[in-house]
Amino acid sequence: MSLKKDSLVIHGGIDGDATTGAVNIPIYQTSTFKQDGLGETRGWEYSRTGNPTRAALEKLIADLEGGEYGLAFASGLAAISTVLSLFKAGDKIVVSNNIYGGTFRILDNVFKNFDITYTIVDTSNLEETEAAINDEVKAVYVESPANPLLTVTDIEAVAKIAHKAGKLLIVDNTFLTPYLQRPLLLGADIVLHSGTKYLGGHSDTVSGLVVVKDKELADRLYYLQNAIGGVLAPWDSFLIIRGIKTLGVRMERHVKNAEKIATWLYESGYADRVYYPGLKTDSGYEIQNKQADGAGAMISFVLNERYDFKEFFKHLEIVTLAESLGGVESLACHPASMTHAAIPENIRKEVGIVDELIRLSVGIEDADDLIDDLEQAITASAKERA
Repeated sequence: MSLKKDSLVIHGGIDGDATTGAVNIPIYQTSTFKQDGLGETRGWEYSRTGNPTRAALEKLIADLEGGEYGLAFASGLAAISTVLSLFKAGDKIVVSNNIYGGTFRILDNVFKNFDITYTIVDTSNLEETEAAINDEVKAVYVESPANPLLTVTDIEAVAKIAHKAGKLLIVDNTFLTPYLQRPLLLGADIVLHSGTKYLGGHSDTVSGLVVVKDKELADRLYYLQNAIGGVLAPWDSFLIIRGIKTLGVRMERHVKNAEKIATWLYESGYADRVYYPGLKTDSGYEIQNKQADGAGAMISFVLNERYDFKEFFKHLEIVTLAESLGGVESLACHPASMTHAAIPENIRKEVGIVDELIRLSVGIEDADDLIDDLEQAITASAKERA
C-alpha cells in the first residue's frame, strides 16, 4: 500500500526481519558471507560490496526520496566524492556560490588535480546558471537551501535548464531531508545527504547517502561505491535507520522552533540580517513554499557591530558551539572560521560569509529557553561592556 511520509519513515524500506520476525533490522556485523559453492551465494558475498543492514537503509532512503536506488557511505564527503568520480578529466561542474566548505575543498583541492574543474554561480539566478553551462560542463551541483546563507534555488527550473543542455542536476538535500523536500520529484538526477545530520538526528554517527532513479546511473554509482570502498558500516547503518524512524516528529519540532527564533531575531534589533527562508521577508520565501513543506531549522544571521561575535560564542549556555547540525541539541557555528574556512576569504566575503555571520542549527529544546540563551549571550557580548 502507498504510505504517507509519517508512516514511510517508520515502515519504508525493508520493514522488519522476515527470517526471525524481529521488528528492527538486525545488525549483520560480518565482513564476509558463506558461499554454498563456487559462484553460489545467498545474495551476499562481502560487506564492502553489500551488507543486509546497509541495504535496508539504502532501500529506506530511496523510498523516502521517491527514488529507485539508494547508496550509503561512510560520510557525506565519501558520498560526494563517489558522485564526483562519475566525471573525467576535462569535465566541469557548475556549483552554487555558497555551498558546504567541505564540498568546495574537495572540488578545489582534490578533483581539480584530476582536471575536473568547477564554476561558481548564484544558482538562484536562472539566467546566470544557464549562461554558465557550456560543452565542458557535465553537471549542475546545487544546495537548496544553501549552506550557510540559506539561499533558495528553484530546483525544478534548474533541472529544466540542465536537462535541456543534456547535463545532470545534483542536489544536496541535507538541510531539509526528504521529509520536507524531495528533489528527485522536482527533476533532480542525483540527491545527496549527509546522513550525519537530521537523518541520524542524534549527533552520534557519521554517514552519507545518495539516491537516484535511473538504473544506468545507479549501476555506475554502485560500481564506484564498491571500487572506492567508502561504505557505511552495519552498526552505523542501523543507527541511521533508527534515527529516521523519528524524523517526522523531530523535523516538526525543529521547524516550529526555528520559525519562532528566526522571527525573534528579525524583530530583536540584534542582527543586521537574518537568513531564513521561512520568513516572508526572505528572497527565497515563495520558491521555498512552492517546492518544500517547510523552511527547515537552519538560521544564519549577521550580528550587529555593537556586539563582539567572539564573546557571543563564549557566553552561550544551552546552545553549543560546535561543528555539524541537525541533532536534537541546538548548535552554533562560525562559518568563516569553521565550516567554510576552506573557502578563500575573498570568495567568502563576496557571497556574504562575513566574520559576523553566525549559523544556528535549531534543536528540539524549548524555544523560549533557546531565545533566552541567545539573548543573554548577545547582551553579554556588547562591546561597551568590554
